[in-house]
Parts: sequence; C-alpha cells; structure tokens
Amino acid sequence: MKIADLLTHVFVGYTIGMILTWKYDSLKSAHVTAVMVGSALPDLVRIRLLLDPVNIEQVLGVPFSWGPLHTAGGVIIIVAIGSLLSVPKESKIIFTLLLIGAVSHLLLDALLITVSGYSYAVLWPFLDFHPPTPGLYLSTDVWPAMITGLIALLVRMQDQTR
Repeated sequence: MKIADLLTHVFVGYTIGMILTWKYDSLKSAHVTAVMVGSALPDLVRIRLLLDPVNIEQVLGVPFSWGPLHTAGGVIIIVAIGSLLSVPKESKIIFTLLLIGAVSHLLLDALLITVSGYSYAVLWPFLDFHPPTPGLYLSTDVWPAMITGLIALLVRMQDQTR
C-alpha cells in the first residue's frame, strides 16, 4: 500500500514543520504546509505511471528517465521550481522549507529494506554512491505511517497547549 508511504512522509514533514514554528517565530502554519509539500516532492518520480519514459525517449530521441527526480539533484531542481512559483519575498524561505521536507523524504527512503542491502544513489549527481541501508521497513509497511501519525498527533496536541 503506497499511500502509507506517502502518509509517512507527510506526517514527518508536518512534525518537522511544526517544530520549526516553535523555534522560529516568523514561521506560520502556511510554512508547515511547505515542509509537508516538500516531503512529498521526491515521489513526483511516480509520474512515470502516467508518462512512460520510453515514449518520452522516442519523442526526444535521447535517453530519458524520471528516476533522477528521486535524488538530491532532482530534488534541488524541483524545489527551485517550487520556490519560483511562490510569492517573491517568500521564495528563499519556501525554498528552504521545501528542501527540508524533500531531504527528510530522501533520508527516510534511505532506510528502506532492499534486496542488496544498499540504498539507491541518494546524492546523485553529486555522488554515485549507494550507501548501505539499515533495512528498517518496506515502503508497503503500514506501521511507519501509524508511528509517524501518532508522533504528528502528539506534536499537534503539544502545539495547541503552547
């Protein structure tokens, strides 16, 4: 169930965003949303389900893959585009918040169980290194979403008492 994977990322983004609002008075609830959106951005790689890279390759006449969207290089490009779509005076903070969310996503995915025991090249194109993964869970597991959801709920309750 891939929805549990997405929920896990969004719950973590929410938790990080809320904690940032506690530390920085200039951040508001809309900024928490930016972290949450950022936490889902690397999964834009799933656009391959709608736009087959083989078809794009045939049209462009060059090799094509959506895979780099789920790496550090792809995240930086997506986040930069996202920040350009924001209000100009907020673009720097939106860039930072989207990036925080996206990096949390990449870090969580680096913990996934893999057959090889190694993660994907998270830092590509800067490094083509496949770090070893501790193999904590599968992306289809529901329990990470339940735990991160509980943590997000506790953070929400704590925020309401502040």
